[in-house]
Amino acid sequence: MKLFSKEQIYEGDKLTAERQNITSTDLMERAGTQIFNWMHMRIQGAQVPIHVFCGIGNNGGDGLVLSRHLITHGYNVFTYIINCSDKRSKDFLINYDRIKNVTKKWPVLLNCAQDFPEIAPEDIIVDAVFGIGLNRPIDLWVKQLFIHFRKSKAFTLAIDIPSGLYPDQPVKDEDAVVWAGFTLSFASPKLVFFLPETAKFTVQWEVLDIGLDPEFLYTTETHVVLIGKNEVLPNYVPREKYSHKGQFGHALIIGGSYGKIGAVTLASRATLTAGAGLVTAYMPKCGYHAVQASFPEAMVITDVDDEIITAISFDIEPTVIGFGIGAGTETKTAKAFEAFLKTNKVPLVIDADGLNMLSKKKTLLKLLPEMTVLTPHPKELERLIGKWKDDFDKLDKVKAFTKKHQVIVVIKGANTITVFEDKLYINTTGNPGLSTAGSGDVLTGIIVGLISQGYNPLVATIIGVYLHGRSADIAVEDFGYQSLIASHVIEYLGEAFIDLFKQPEQPPQQEASQEEGEAQEQNQT
Repeated sequence: MKLFSKEQIYEGDKLTAERQNITSTDLMERAGTQIFNWMHMRIQGAQVPIHVFCGIGNNGGDGLVLSRHLITHGYNVFTYIINCSDKRSKDFLINYDRIKNVTKKWPVLLNCAQDFPEIAPEDIIVDAVFGIGLNRPIDLWVKQLFIHFRKSKAFTLAIDIPSGLYPDQPVKDEDAVVWAGFTLSFASPKLVFFLPETAKFTVQWEVLDIGLDPEFLYTTETHVVLIGKNEVLPNYVPREKYSHKGQFGHALIIGGSYGKIGAVTLASRATLTAGAGLVTAYMPKCGYHAVQASFPEAMVITDVDDEIITAISFDIEPTVIGFGIGAGTETKTAKAFEAFLKTNKVPLVIDADGLNMLSKKKTLLKLLPEMTVLTPHPKELERLIGKWKDDFDKLDKVKAFTKKHQVIVVIKGANTITVFEDKLYINTTGNPGLSTAGSGDVLTGIIVGLISQGYNPLVATIIGVYLHGRSADIAVEDFGYQSLIASHVIEYLGEAFIDLFKQPEQPPQQEASQEEGEAQEQNQT
């Protein structure tokens, strides 16, 4: 799914009006009606008090359309106008007149904190105050209104975006933002729904189709893409009947040190489970028996040293190399890594201590092959790119870093983001159970395994992040968040692959009608 910028959404509204020969007021009517339909289907006429707070721009106009439909359908509605400026949009004014024609209970103008209505915890608040058009700090009394919303403990539904939240800027004052239980977003979700500092302002979200021009939606390129099954499946490469292991690459996993051999085992198992034809693990001597005994499918090459990697020498021709898992940052290991980078031409995936070594000696970044994949956790990322002021600053720094060094960076988190140049790929799978030792090693192995098979490194990373999270989502049904461990993610990876091809379950009545149709066809024949 594409995530459109504020400017693109404005352009889409304009093009839709032109190409469909409708007015902006008609488009607002369509949007407000869709919000009403969403609420009506769920509330089914219940007489819970609904407080609709409207700004004086187009978001407020959407709220007025909603209020009008709620009123005409017999709901218990209270409509308020946030009178924070003398400037009103044309479409707001049109809908302000329309709502006055269907009720004697006209919208109440709010000018200060003394005007705030009482709101019970059982009530519903609809936030239609600002939308995406906010471009200045809000007035103090409006901030107090948003605090009033939170104190009421009423369920809050935001239209398009929680008011006070900018679609393309960080939040400076959390009290100046509506904390929504649910957001109905037009055209696409907003980037801020997926960033650590701003995701908390809406518990859930859903996209409403308001009939924007299909050509605009299809042809407009965006800098942000939301990755789900529909984005992953077209990139899946099926296997031929007569294929063999030699066609799916020979992956090499380099890492481990005394006490951290498990990391190499996890990464190697994940690599083979993700589909690599062959996997070899390179590690200190101390790990030889452990890996051979616990993971017999792997081949093993050992360093001359018992406890750390001191040299990287092998006589195989790997398709891809994963480096850094459990390697430590001993001086000899760092020197071996530098010597390896000076001669290596094979695609790389670098994690953990490999990233720490790059951070300590940033000149090594020049030695990385193009499209090398880096998979840092937050602290490792900070060491690579420096401290950031906020999530938007972090994204800007990562984009600049990927362009400068021509690498792919995976920003791990609740919504892991893959970054290459100016493009962001936001993952939708995964759960808190992945907050466990070794899950990063498994992710590295999955990406290595996909590259080994011939997937482009960027595609392999996007798919790998998705499958890693999806496997955890399936596994957590059996183990719960607390008991999920990294090995479970490997064990359920096959189910994550199979899940790519599963069709959504049909409602019982639909299945029944299909069976009746098939029976009628048989009778006719």
